[in-house]
Amino acid sequence: MERKQSGLGALARDLQAPIEQRRFGSGWFAGFFALLMAAAGFGLVVALRWPDWFATPELARLRDLPGFRLGVHGVLLGSYALALVSLLLRPAKVLGFTALGVGIAAALLGGANVRPEETASWGIFFGLDFFVVNLLVTGLMFAPVERLFPRKVDQRLFRVEWREDLFYYLVSSMMVQVLTFLAFAPSKAVVAHSGGFDGFRALVGGQPWIVQFIEIMVLTDLAQYWFHRAFHRVPFLWGFHAIHHSARSMDWLAGARMHFFEIVALRGVTALPMMTLGFAPSALQAYIAVVYIYSSLIHANLRGDFDRLGQWLVVPRFHHWHHGLEKEAIDVNFAIHFPWLDRMFGTYHFPEKRWPEGYGVPEKVPNGYRAQFAYPFRRRGGA
Repeated sequence: MERKQSGLGALARDLQAPIEQRRFGSGWFAGFFALLMAAAGFGLVVALRWPDWFATPELARLRDLPGFRLGVHGVLLGSYALALVSLLLRPAKVLGFTALGVGIAAALLGGANVRPEETASWGIFFGLDFFVVNLLVTGLMFAPVERLFPRKVDQRLFRVEWREDLFYYLVSSMMVQVLTFLAFAPSKAVVAHSGGFDGFRALVGGQPWIVQFIEIMVLTDLAQYWFHRAFHRVPFLWGFHAIHHSARSMDWLAGARMHFFEIVALRGVTALPMMTLGFAPSALQAYIAVVYIYSSLIHANLRGDFDRLGQWLVVPRFHHWHHGLEKEAIDVNFAIHFPWLDRMFGTYHFPEKRWPEGYGVPEKVPNGYRAQFAYPFRRRGGA
């Protein structure tokens, strides 16, 4: 047990190595991308081997594409090659050996040619493939952009608390079935008991697609605004939302830090206008895809004041003020998409050319997922 902790600690230290040890040609980048590709390949092989348990039905079409397994094979081969480069160049071998070990484990499971194994499914699945695809898409999109156009130049990719936030990302992705079931339950109940509105729903679904998409954006943001504001104003609810605000650094991964119960409640509230008014499924799917990317964007460590655009659309600087520690940043900027909602309800704060000095909450929120999960129920003054 001690060796395992020591190995994980050594891996974490190498990932967070000083910048002089991560320069190009040091083997760090080769080791990092080798580990990323090996982990992605391993996750996809597991999903292919046990689809009843670890694969989301919505991604079945992607997994059945002719080039999908070839792509998985290429990812694993790439991880082996980069791991060897890292082992050759880098004095510290932990990144290279870890990537090599994960890649070999994927190969032992069957690699890209693995066949589904019969499992006694209980009707419950964990979205491992969803986690891999989601993390790769958003990570490969934002991590390089944050390095090219950083707001805080000295903030590392593996900054303080990155392991906690990555675990939050894992939980929200792996528990996608449970979260979806709980979040959509109120909407399904409304639809089941409101058959008299079928004509209205047909009218909504018959509108031009782009009109439906914009309406979904506005209605869900209006619902989120008041939900968000309530979680700041009601002390017991704030205990849950304080977890999200406890992040002391802002980047694309920080948005994943959210208490499990708040995720269920938030998705349930936003699902009500989405699922009950008759919008076309394609418009709903497009909105969900945009939201995943948009949430990462507004938390990202990206420079750019965007004073004019920020009057109408939420930009990183606008949302960063919502996370600020300063007195002027308390209970402002609740909108997720449209700042004019904050102007309408008196909570707008977007000082020209200025950013918050720091992030977090004044109260002491514990570290670690388990402690943070229990925090809302244990904090003093939470009732």
